Amino acid sequence: MVLLCFSVLMFLCVLRRIQALPLDYDADSMPDLSYLGDRVYRNPSLETGKLLEEWNATSELNPEELGEYAEGDIVFPKKGRNGLVSQTARWPKGVIPYEINGNFDSDSLNMINRAINIYHKYTCIKFRKRTASDTDYLTIVNTHTGCWSSVGRIGGKQEVNLQSPSCTTKVGTPVHELMHAVGFLHEQNRAERDDFVSIAWQNIRQGHENNFDKADEDKTTGYGVPYDYRSVMHYSSTAFSVNGRKTIIPKDASKLEKMGQRDGFSKGDLTKINQMYKCPEKTAEITGSKPTPDTTENKENSNPLIGVAQGILGWLFHRK
Repeated sequence: MVLLCFSVLMFLCVLRRIQALPLDYDADSMPDLSYLGDRVYRNPSLETGKLLEEWNATSELNPEELGEYAEGDIVFPKKGRNGLVSQTARWPKGVIPYEINGNFDSDSLNMINRAINIYHKYTCIKFRKRTASDTDYLTIVNTHTGCWSSVGRIGGKQEVNLQSPSCTTKVGTPVHELMHAVGFLHEQNRAERDDFVSIAWQNIRQGHENNFDKADEDKTTGYGVPYDYRSVMHYSSTAFSVNGRKTIIPKDASKLEKMGQRDGFSKGDLTKINQMYKCPEKTAEITGSKPTPDTTENKENSNPLIGVAQGILGWLFHRK
């Protein structure tokens, strides 16, 4: 009986340890990125940089849609987390240390700072200048390789590249890349996207079809926000087109002009960020709506296995 009690106690301690993992390792808070596969491990490309030289603000495409990376703009360093790309994390308490380490002109710097201030105004994400004690941080750089970022916190120095002026012309582009770093994927890759848009596969450039792979339904969450055509994370209707024709066609024709905007956050974007970082009251403060209950928060004794273990202990110690 002593051995049984000891085993149950050890089991209970392990479960408690799992429940007590730091905020940034909440398994329900980050999308599983394994569907992206090894294609996220691409070296920054000068060819992408050349394509962005030809981009201008009148283009139907957003500059990040010109990238030769996973889904156009997702890049992970090969050293990241021993190759387990699915194991990204939240930034503890929503605080993201950062530095601007690129040679940006004053207009580009103003646009980056404007994007950061939008996060501060509408979300509980706080970007603060990196100090020597910060081991995990963003460094915003300006190499000739396009617009790109990793997804979530990957550990160590983590680059967000904003090739100027293409990636700093509209505020929505740095907002988009920083939202990747916060922990979000593209809207058109949601598991349920086929209910809302059709993908015109015949119009997609050869070799870019996997940019339209869907995330796994059981490994991602929309935080209760319906498919959002207005999301700053949604690509434009002609993304990765080989012939200039539409590659993403909304099933609701009235939504066509809204896809791919880079003017800033949608209400859905704000809701998702503030849900992920467990501050829905911030969204309510901005929109005047009631906070959405957070069903992912671990409550005391919410793990059914802990309840079972405690029941066994109670029976062992209180039986006649």
